[in-house]
Amino acid sequence: MDIDDTNYLISHLIELRKRLLYCIFSVLMVFISLIYFANDIYQLISAPLIKQLPEGASMIATDVASPFFTPIKLTIVVSVFVSAPLLLYQVWAFIAPALYKHERRLMIPLLFSSTLFFYVGMAFTYFVVFPLLFNFFAHIAPHGVLIATDIDNYLNFVMALFIVFGVSFEVPVAIVLLCWSRVVTPEDLCKKRPYVLVGAFVIGMLLTPPDVLSQTLLAIPIYLLFEVGVFFSRFYVGEKCKLQ
Repeated sequence: MDIDDTNYLISHLIELRKRLLYCIFSVLMVFISLIYFANDIYQLISAPLIKQLPEGASMIATDVASPFFTPIKLTIVVSVFVSAPLLLYQVWAFIAPALYKHERRLMIPLLFSSTLFFYVGMAFTYFVVFPLLFNFFAHIAPHGVLIATDIDNYLNFVMALFIVFGVSFEVPVAIVLLCWSRVVTPEDLCKKRPYVLVGAFVIGMLLTPPDVLSQTLLAIPIYLLFEVGVFFSRFYVGEKCKLQ
């Protein structure tokens, strides 16, 4: 490796370090802004379960330090989610110089839509999945069993679902990228609809709790988002052909 290559690599490492520091600083600033409301944030996240609990039931803390650390842990995760647009911008700022002009023009909508779809997936989880899921669990409990969920276990459960549904709602973005890069074509994907539908239910089975309701609540949106991705991929493929 000659001196020019070394300098080129060092400049990229310096730029990467700067972008990582910006990311850490962004998350830290959001965390500091939200830490005062840590308990309120946890109450908001736990509301879907608390509404479904029978009279006399409540959430519990089996660890002495859980009432303090669990809301803090939630606030850290929320800070990362809230900072997602800033984090994605830093990723974009790092890779943009290596892209052609037409690639930058096409990637900006994808970055915006990926953030939007992730937030939509989380909102769908909170407002649709949680009420149905917790209502289902509350009503199938055996007679005489008092539901008392540990606050830390509950947080781990809902965070896993948030991430699963948030990532799953990125299906349209993934479809568009695959078609734009010519890995597949929209026509090929249309022919594979039956396999995609089966695959959506398999993914729902693997990524959600072992009940039919939550599996279906994930599988149906995945398939519908697949159709959305196929629809919009036609425009991106056409746009790429024009630019070439």
